[in-house]
Amino acid sequence: MIAEKMKPLVANNSAIRTMFEEGGRMKAIYGEENVYDFSLGNPNVPTPPEVKQAILDILEEEEPLRIHGYMNNAGFPETRKAIADSLNRRFGTAFGTNNIIMTVGAASGLNVALKTILNPGDEVITFAPYFLEYNAYVNNFDGVLIAVPADTETFQPNLTALEERICAKTRAVIINTPHNPTGVIYTEETLKALAEILEKKQQEYGAPIFLISDEPYRELAYDGAEVPWVTKYYANTIVGYSYSKSLSLPGERIGYLVIPDEMEDSENVIEAATIANRIIGSVNAPSLIQLVVERCIDTKCDVSYYERNRNTLYEGLTKLGFTCVKPQGAFYLWLKSPEEDEAAFCAKAKEYHILAVPGTSFACPGYVRLAYCVSWETIQRSLPAFARLAADYHLN
Repeated sequence: MIAEKMKPLVANNSAIRTMFEEGGRMKAIYGEENVYDFSLGNPNVPTPPEVKQAILDILEEEEPLRIHGYMNNAGFPETRKAIADSLNRRFGTAFGTNNIIMTVGAASGLNVALKTILNPGDEVITFAPYFLEYNAYVNNFDGVLIAVPADTETFQPNLTALEERICAKTRAVIINTPHNPTGVIYTEETLKALAEILEKKQQEYGAPIFLISDEPYRELAYDGAEVPWVTKYYANTIVGYSYSKSLSLPGERIGYLVIPDEMEDSENVIEAATIANRIIGSVNAPSLIQLVVERCIDTKCDVSYYERNRNTLYEGLTKLGFTCVKPQGAFYLWLKSPEEDEAAFCAKAKEYHILAVPGTSFACPGYVRLAYCVSWETIQRSLPAFARLAADYHLN
C-alpha cells in the first residue's frame, strides 16, 4: 500500500531514533538517573534568556498578522538583512538580503538546495562518516548519493578518493563542519584543496558542481578553534545553517540558506530556491521565530557547557583505555569500537545502560557515536559504567 521509495525507509528506520526510543523505555524501568543515553543530538544547554524575552516582546509589540501570517517565501526581509549583516561583520563577506533564504531548519534547507539543483540521476558526493539522512534527502529528488571512504587517520575529507569519484554526473558535494559524528573541523588547507579539485572538475566537464556546506554546529567550536567560512574559497557554494544548536531551538525548526552572488547564474538559483522553499511543502519558515532570530542575531548559547562535557567524557574514556577522536566542535565523541563488530559493542554497552549509536549508521563501521549534549551529571554517573565496560574488553 505504501510507496516503493518508502519501503526501505520503513524497513531501516533510523538507528539513532530507535536507540533514543529505547532509552525512554529503559528510563521508565531503571530510572532516568540510571540510564546514560548518548544516542540523540538533542541540545540540553538552556535556550539563552534573550530568546524568551524576545518572544514576550514580539507578542506585545508586533501586529498579530505579522507574528502569525504569511510573508515572502524567502522570509522576512528584515530578518534576512540582519543575518546578512551579521555574516558580513563576522566573515568579511558582502551578502545582501537577497542572498539569504529562511528555511525550516537545516534539514529543510538541504532539501531546498537539492530540489533546486538536482535532475534525476545526478550524483551527490559526501564523505564518510556522514549523517545518514543525506541518503534520504538526495533520494527525495531522484539523485544518487556517493560516499567517499573515511580517512580514519584524520577524519578530514579524503580528497584523493573524492577526485576519483567525480564524474560527468556529479552535481554537488556535501560537507559538514564542525562534523557530525566525529567533531572534526575541516581546516582551511582542506577547504582550499577541495575548492581546487572542484574548480578543475568544473572545467573538465563544462558544468557547475555545487558545494553544499551543512553547518548546524558552526558556533560549537572549542579551544579557540576557527571554523572557516566556505564561500571565501569556492564561488558555487550553498551554505545551510540552523539555530537548533546555537540557540538550543531544535524543535522550532529555523535556519537559512546562503546563496552568494558570486555563484554561477546566482539570480536564477536564488529564485528557484525560493520557489523550492514553497513547493516542498514548507511554504515559509516559522514567522514568530524569524522575528526572534532578528532580535537575537548575536546571541549564542553557552558553549562552555558542551566544552566541559567534552573534556569530562573524553578524558574519562581515554583514561579507561578507549580510543577516541578528540572533538574540536559539535557535541559528539567518535569512539573506536574495541571489537570489530561495533553493533555487538553497542549491545554490550547497553547491558550497562549506556546507549550509543553504531558507526554503520554513519556509513563507517568500527566506531560508535556518543552525543554528549546531556547533563554533566549524566556523564559523571556514566563513567563507572564505562569502567565496567572497559574491564569486559580488558582495556586497562
